[in-house]
Amino acid sequence: MSKLTHLDERGNAHMVDVGHKQVSQRVAIASGQIRMASSTLDLIAGGGHKKGDVLAVARIAGIQAAKQCAHLIPLCHPLMLTSIDVDFELDQQLPAVKINACCKLSGQTGVEMEALTAVAVAALTIYDMCKAVDKDMVITAICLQEKQGGNSGHYRRSDNSTE
Repeated sequence: MSKLTHLDERGNAHMVDVGHKQVSQRVAIASGQIRMASSTLDLIAGGGHKKGDVLAVARIAGIQAAKQCAHLIPLCHPLMLTSIDVDFELDQQLPAVKINACCKLSGQTGVEMEALTAVAVAALTIYDMCKAVDKDMVITAICLQEKQGGNSGHYRRSDNSTE
């Protein structure tokens, strides 16, 4: 197992110095889902929620969360993101809203936390907007799907990754 980079030799937390790293194109894709009752998914799909367009609000919340990641996660670097995409898929089989986020930048550190935060906050926003009609919703399976750039290179989640 590799050394945890956010701990110094005495075990104290610190922000990693990335000043010596080369600037590179970096991309991170994260996903997750929020499971719910079929009637709740139908309400979202039909746009009939009295609070408004649930997915539009969740998309904006996810984008804002990615932009604010350094304020939420203590040791994250503030980043100049060049792109943030948050997309949804309605899965009638589960039933669930599947969430995907992709964050990009040209910089010295990765954007994995920004993509993960976008997914988490988008899911929380859906929960918040729908909790009056479905308190049994479950946010689940938030994970990194892929990352590119930096010293560690390309990572793609395999189907047999830890769940």
